[in-house]
Amino acid sequence: MRTEWILAAVLAALLIGAIALFNRLVRQRNLVREGWSGIDVQLKRRSDLIPNLVETVKAYAAHERGVLEEVTARRAASAGVSAVPDKAQAERALQGAVGKLMAVAEAYPALKADQNFRALQDQLAEIEDELQMARRYYNGTVRDLNALAQSFPSNLLAGAFGFHPEHFFELDDKAAAAAPTIAFGG
Repeated sequence: MRTEWILAAVLAALLIGAIALFNRLVRQRNLVREGWSGIDVQLKRRSDLIPNLVETVKAYAAHERGVLEEVTARRAASAGVSAVPDKAQAERALQGAVGKLMAVAEAYPALKADQNFRALQDQLAEIEDELQMARRYYNGTVRDLNALAQSFPSNLLAGAFGFHPEHFFELDDKAAAAAPTIAFGG
């Protein structure tokens, strides 16, 4: 009789432990989804700002058609993907194209002095800062979920219930370093 109680207590402890691990996995997965939502909002804001930037630059630099078309094409390509690695690749390309657009703008003093263009630059800088914060939050939640899903004993439950490692949202530091320096302000 005593052995049965000990066995029941051990099984109850294992069950409670499994439920606690499962709940932690669910919570981490939801934090990852929340983090991605924050990135998605900032990417949408940046994407919505780009046509205004293109139109403003177009008014001053109409002969820079190739750069303007590249930015538009990269924006469309970015909007067409949803998987994290594909989205990161598309955003790196878009970031490079916007960098080229800003470099073109630097060659036009009248454009740099335009109030609309300066306001758009300020909005873009704000969005980039918020995107960076959202990216750090998302990548932190992904790190925590991946550690939980890959460590013992939670990896046993994670595998059984379909939890899998998520991808980090990484923008290539080399591309950012190669992008032209942009001076904000008048």
